[in-house]
Amino acid sequence: MIDLDHNATTPLDPRVRAAMVELWARDDLGNPSSPHGRGRAAREVIEAARRRVAAALHTEPLGVTFTSGGTEADNLAVLGAARALREQGRPCGVLTSPLEHPAVGAAVARLEREGFPVERVSVDAQGRIDPDDLAQRLRDRPELGLCSLAAANHELGNAYDVAAFSAALRAVRPQVLIHVDAVQALGKVPVSLTEWGVDLVSISGHKIGGPVGSGALVHHRNLRVEPMLCGGQQERGRRGGTEGLWAIHGLGVAVELAVAEQPSRRATMVARRAQLLQGLCARLGARIHGDLEHHVGNTLNVAFEGCAGELVMMALDLEGIAVSTGAACSSGVLQASPVLRALGQSPQRALEAVRLSISASTTEAEIDAVLAALTDAVPRIRHAASKETDAS
Repeated sequence: MIDLDHNATTPLDPRVRAAMVELWARDDLGNPSSPHGRGRAAREVIEAARRRVAAALHTEPLGVTFTSGGTEADNLAVLGAARALREQGRPCGVLTSPLEHPAVGAAVARLEREGFPVERVSVDAQGRIDPDDLAQRLRDRPELGLCSLAAANHELGNAYDVAAFSAALRAVRPQVLIHVDAVQALGKVPVSLTEWGVDLVSISGHKIGGPVGSGALVHHRNLRVEPMLCGGQQERGRRGGTEGLWAIHGLGVAVELAVAEQPSRRATMVARRAQLLQGLCARLGARIHGDLEHHVGNTLNVAFEGCAGELVMMALDLEGIAVSTGAACSSGVLQASPVLRALGQSPQRALEAVRLSISASTTEAEIDAVLAALTDAVPRIRHAASKETDAS
């Protein structure tokens, strides 16, 4: 199998697996909330992971709240922060974009149904966001108190200048809370709470070679968020429930590796992406969606005129090649991508899109094999589609 769907998930890094297996072999670990020796041993595992994540993302250990993954981290940031702002009597409306992952988009939509003010900034045909437009939206609507944007788009692979967003927003309202979904950014571009100048950052383990079921919301240590899970005081009251010890341990190792190796991983991915892009354009005349200048280095969103993306994905799957047509959270739903619709693509053109996402382990030979498979499949799909059109 050739995997070009790394934005959906990544294989467990062997070094992460080894660290988790070593922990599984221990028999001295209890409930991390218990005060006895077994509980204290488990607590130290969690706190060691917390220190690793905090150091990697430039915050304090008490500013790391572990979650079950990126979706929960995004939900906790958006729902929890907005509701906490309302409880404090502060502006609690949300400023966001139409390009966000469903984990953010659906959370914002829920707040909107609950009566929270919501403003969505405009994007251009490449999915770019103007910091000045963000600032103007905040200036025009004093009821907005939270901004939630992604550092990297999950479908397009666009990388955004988060520090510029933050500077523009704080020039208008210094106390505005800024949340960044860094799930698709970590390990591909530098991620830093302090250097970005933001308040909350969401990450996910299985996007960086860590275990499924692990994630974190990174934030300022005393930031208030309303918990979504009740029944316990774990994670300083922000996230009830007994901590997933082994997943958290694996996340800590994965984050440390992703940050340390980010420059070398990106260099390799950029080279493979350039090889893929050149072949797609030269041999297949592909239409490319997104910002070709500012990108995370591993993602291409492409379309082939007259070819349904779903059929292209199925044809490649038969050849042992994994790609996708959008966010894995939305798989099984045949509808035009909201991200591409926000870029101005018609429903028909949006349904032609295929997302190709590589990793640092993707080889030149694998890219050549994918290009060969597409060179065979795309004309066949076009021919079948034209025959169907003629028959109708």
